[in-house]
Amino acid sequence: MRGMDIVDDVDVMCPHCGETFAVSVDTSHGRCEMVEDCAVCCRPIELVIRCRSGGVESVDARAG
Repeated sequence: MRGMDIVDDVDVMCPHCGETFAVSVDTSHGRCEMVEDCAVCCRPIELVIRCRSGGVESVDARAG
């Protein structure tokens, strides 16, 4: 039996510049809110991430 990975990389589209970049997410939490700076334009993004069964279910990104 293999263990499930609890960290998953998800692609996020920046609401400021429109570029996509990867964010590592701990999927052991059902819902997580965090602020991440865009890897391209460095502006803050408010992320709401919902996870279920060790995987990412949805990612909402808003300008921070």
